[in-house]
Amino acid sequence: MGYLKLKYGCNPHQGNAGLRTGGELPVRVLNGNPGYINFMDALNSWQLVRELRQATGMPAAASFKHVSPAGAAIGTPLDEILKKAYFIEDMEMSPLANAYARARGADRMSSFGDWAALSDKVDEATALLLKKEVSDGVIAPAYSKEALAILMDKKGNAYNVVQVDPGYMPGPAESKSIFGIAFEQDRNVFVPGPADLENIVTKNRRIPKERIPDLLIAIITLKYTQSNSVCFVSGGQVIGCGAGQQSRIHCTRLAGDKADIWRLRQHPVVLGLKFKKGIKRPERDNAVDMYLQDCLTPRERAYWEEFFDEVPEQLPREEKEEWIAGMDEVSFGSDAFFPFRDNIDRAYRSGARYIVQPGGSVRDDIVVDACDEYGIVMACTGIRLFHH
Repeated sequence: MGYLKLKYGCNPHQGNAGLRTGGELPVRVLNGNPGYINFMDALNSWQLVRELRQATGMPAAASFKHVSPAGAAIGTPLDEILKKAYFIEDMEMSPLANAYARARGADRMSSFGDWAALSDKVDEATALLLKKEVSDGVIAPAYSKEALAILMDKKGNAYNVVQVDPGYMPGPAESKSIFGIAFEQDRNVFVPGPADLENIVTKNRRIPKERIPDLLIAIITLKYTQSNSVCFVSGGQVIGCGAGQQSRIHCTRLAGDKADIWRLRQHPVVLGLKFKKGIKRPERDNAVDMYLQDCLTPRERAYWEEFFDEVPEQLPREEKEEWIAGMDEVSFGSDAFFPFRDNIDRAYRSGARYIVQPGGSVRDDIVVDACDEYGIVMACTGIRLFHH
C-alpha cells in the first residue's frame, strides 16, 4: 500500500494528513514538501492537462488555485502583443512554455501562488518561465536535467516539484468521506472529442475547424472546475473562468469580467504603461488590474500610482467598452444547462460566438432563440460536468 505523509491537512491545525493508495503511489516528490491542498490541485490539474493533450494532440498546461483552474491552454504560438501582456517578450519560448504562459495569462491576478500542471516533459524554457513567476509547485510526467536544476533552485530550494506516472490509471470507482460518511461513485471518464460537438441546435450550424480545439478546451476545463462553472476560450487558451458560484449568471458575469480584463490588458495604452525600475511581476499585475477598474477611491489611486514612472490617465469607460466590443470569435462553455437567456446576453458582450453546453433545461427553446438572435452557434453535448 502506498502512503505519503503530509505536513498537515487543509489547515495547519488539521493533522494526520497523507496520501494513500491500494498500490504504489503514482507520484514522486522530487523537491520541496507539498501539502494537502497542493496535491488536490496537482492531481486535478494533471488530469486536465493529460486530457487536453489527448483531445488536441498539443502540449497543454494549467494554472490551478484552490482546486479550480485560473487558466488552461495548449501550446499555440504567442504573438508579440500577448508576449508583452504576459511580460515574456524577452524570453525564448517552447510549445510547452507557450502553453503555461497562456494558462497563466488568462487571469494573472488569480494565478499568483498557483500550482502548475504540464502535460509533457518539462524543458529549460518552461522551467525558466516558472522560475520568474510566483508559484507553489508543478506536476509533470518528466523533467529535463536542466529544467529540474532550475526548478530545484527556486524559492531557496523549497519549490515543490512532483513527477507523475503518465501511464497511471485509477480504478473505475472513486470515493471520499464527509462527516464520517463515505460517498462512492464511478469516476467521470468522459473525454470529449469533435463528435461531441455535432448536435447543433441553432440556426447557425457552422463551427469553423479552428474553433473546435477551443470548444474542447472549454469542456475539459469545466470538467475540473468547481461547479457551477463556465469559461471563455480564445486562441487555444481560457481567457475567463467563473467557478463555484451558486447562480450560473453570476458565473457568467465573473468569467465575462475576467475575459474583458484579459482583452483590455492588450490595449495599446496598457501595453505602453511605464513601470518604475525594479517593480516585480506581481506588483505589475496588481497595478494593471487596478488601472483597469472604474471609480477608484483616492486611496486606491494613490496605491497604484506608486508603481509608475509616469502616472497615466485611466482609460475612459467608453474607450474600454469599444475595445472589448472588438473581441469576437470567442468560445464559451458551461458545465450544465443555462436556465435563462441572461447567460447568452452576457456571454455575447464578451465575444462569445460559439457555445457548448449539455442542454436539458425546460427553457432550452428560450436559450436557443437568444443564440439565434445573435447568430451564435450552440452545440449540446448531453453530458453534464458538475465537479465537487
